[in-house]
Amino acid sequence: MQAPSLHPSTFGFLAPTEEQKEVMNKLREASKVYAETIDAALAPGPDKTYILRRIRETSMWINVSVTRQSDGTPRA
Repeated sequence: MQAPSLHPSTFGFLAPTEEQKEVMNKLREASKVYAETIDAALAPGPDKTYILRRIRETSMWINVSVTRQSDGTPRA
């Protein structure tokens, strides 16, 4: 099975539109609130650290999803 082709700009910088920035800011704030809730509720330790890192990672992938299609093609 061959991997799907990626858009040539997949690994390049893609400046978000103003509308995309608004969406990204709303979702980033939601991720922040979720992370703060987790941080306050769980005891320190490796599991908590893992969870908070995954929330951060997910937040970054949210930004990619807002600006690109699944093959890397920029969203209009």
